[in-house]
Order: sequence, then structure tokens, then C-alpha cells
Amino acid sequence: MWKDIIEFINYNFINGENVKISLLDLMLLFLAITATSIVLKLIQKLFSKKLPVADKKKFNSVFQVVKYIVYLFVIVLMLNATGVNVNVFLTASAALFVGLGFALQTFFQDIISGVLIILDQSLHVGDIIEVDGRVGLVQEIKLRTTIVVTRNDRVMIIPNHKFMDDTLFNWTQNNSSNRESVSVGVAYGSDVRLVEKLLHQAVDSVEGIVKEGTVKVTFDDFADSSLNFSVHFYVIHGMQTPGIQSEIRFRINDLFAENNISIPFPQRDLNVISVPVNLASKKEKE
Repeated sequence: MWKDIIEFINYNFINGENVKISLLDLMLLFLAITATSIVLKLIQKLFSKKLPVADKKKFNSVFQVVKYIVYLFVIVLMLNATGVNVNVFLTASAALFVGLGFALQTFFQDIISGVLIILDQSLHVGDIIEVDGRVGLVQEIKLRTTIVVTRNDRVMIIPNHKFMDDTLFNWTQNNSSNRESVSVGVAYGSDVRLVEKLLHQAVDSVEGIVKEGTVKVTFDDFADSSLNFSVHFYVIHGMQTPGIQSEIRFRINDLFAENNISIPFPQRDLNVISVPVNLASKKEKE
């Protein structure tokens, strides 16, 4: 009985010139893949155990690529050990691999870019970035794509190669807060020192702004119809910038109205020149 079982296990149900596969070979291949999977999971758990949540996601993304490479290596090694001439398959499929390489060029480019982003730490989960004029919060960095949520709560799925090919503005690379500004013009003859004081008051009364000596007012220009000022400040969370700027404009308008500071607007003067018509001379000619 045992002899029959052994013969059955060792029987080559695929018996070609370059390929010989038995049930025992498949069992060994399955055991090798299972053992490899267990070892890889233990390694992944060991290395990612003490990492922060954001770094753990990055490590898992990179380790996923490593796992694919290790699995491929184990499969090729086991097939070669069981008597399968792997070189024949590699030679025969070379043209196919070249074609797939061209077809999946962008796909592999995204994966390589994702690995580089994770390794060089140029982008982190929670960063506020600007791509193609759109601002958003980095929610997740995957191996092929990066998930970004915009200020109007729309989700952008950006291929990772775009960060390598195009210019990326990282608003929070150096500082968690963002420097912003609001500009306003006042009429000629206004008390400029009072304007400076009111702009400081407007910003200081709004929440979500760093208040510790970071607010600065600049006198920008003597324009055609106005004296132009800007008030500069740091927003604690860049995703709230539009709402904070709007609230500051409301406060500026209220404070200017209370202190009789007028905001000029474009005007056009229309001068009508009357030309007298000599009707008497016209009748004489007739």
C-alpha cells in the first residue's frame, strides 16, 4: 500500500523533455511557499512593531514589493530543483516580457516612484501639498498611488510618478503652519497707522492663527486710486486657509466701517460738453 502511495506521489503527470512535474514536486512547492510566507510575516511583524502608524504604512508598502520578489525567487528555485528547465521558459518568454515591459511602463514607473517617495521621506501622511494648482491633504501613500483630500472634501488619486515628473509644493515640509496673507486698499488721505492697527486687530480676533508675534502688516504700494496694504499671518492648519481669510476680510470690513476708513473702488467720470447750435443762421441760409 505504502509502495503504491509513494509511486503515485512520485509519478510525473507532466513528463516532457524540459518539464517533469510530479505530485511530490507540487507538495514541496506548496510547503516552500507556505514556509516563506510565514517567515516573511514574522519579519514584517518584527520590523514594523515599534514603528509609528505613518511609518508602518510606508514600511508595509515597501515590504510588499520585497515579498513579491522573494516569492518569485522561491518559485523559480523550487521549479529548477524539481527538474523543470527554467531557462527554456525564460528564453521563450523574453519577447513577452519585453512587450509587457512597454505596456506596463507607467505602472512600474509608479511603483518605483512610490518606493523612492517612501525611502527619501519627501512626502508624509498629513502633509499639505499643491499639485497642478490644487491643494490637498495627503491621506495615504500607497505603492502605486497617493490619496489626497482637497479642501472641498474631494479625493484625488495621484499616480506616484507625477511627483517625480512635476513640481510639487509641500506646504508643511519645513513647518506645520502656513504663512498666508490678505490684501486690502484704502483711500488716499486715510490714517495709515490706524489702518495698520486695525489690520492687526482683525487678525488677532480670528481663531486658527498663530498669534505669538507672527502677524505683520506691510504697506505695499501707492496705487492709482488706493493705498495698498497686506497683513501676513500663519495659519495653524493649512486646509482651513480659505475660511480664515474670509473671516479676516469680514473683520477688516467691520473695523474699517467703525473707524471711517473707506475702501476705494474704480470710478469713471463722464463729462458732457454742450455745444450751442446757431439755429438763426441756419434758417437764414434756407
